[in-house]
Amino acid sequence: MAIVNRRARHDYHILETFEAGIILTGPEVKSIRAGQASLAEAHCIVRNGKVLLVGCHINPYKPAAMNNPADPRRTRELLLHKREISRLTGKLKEKGLALVPLKLYFNERGYAKLQLGLCRGKKLYDKRHAIKEREVKRDLARRYKTR
Repeated sequence: MAIVNRRARHDYHILETFEAGIILTGPEVKSIRAGQASLAEAHCIVRNGKVLLVGCHINPYKPAAMNNPADPRRTRELLLHKREISRLTGKLKEKGLALVPLKLYFNERGYAKLQLGLCRGKKLYDKRHAIKEREVKRDLARRYKTR
């Protein structure tokens, strides 16, 4: 099961994507497998040569939360190669670029991965244009479906 940040595709132009590992505790992994996480208000920052995920909410796993309560919004470290981190640091210095989490999922080996997007914010007219295109596609699909 993948947790998707649907808001990111609406608010940003995604220029490039990266796949990063994420450091989690055992109960957090179980919560994510159960779909109990949200990327809605999350963002990524680069600090001291490390990429950090800030604002991601992972609900506490009920059976484990009684013994070991954890902060659901704690800052989590992401695992990227040094080359990728230095490249991202350079890119993020450009005005208007942000590092946004797009999707949290498990790969075929069972590891939790986070898909990051190097993004530029959309203007209001870009959002309106995207909504209009989506509605036109939906109308065309309906017309051809009824024939």
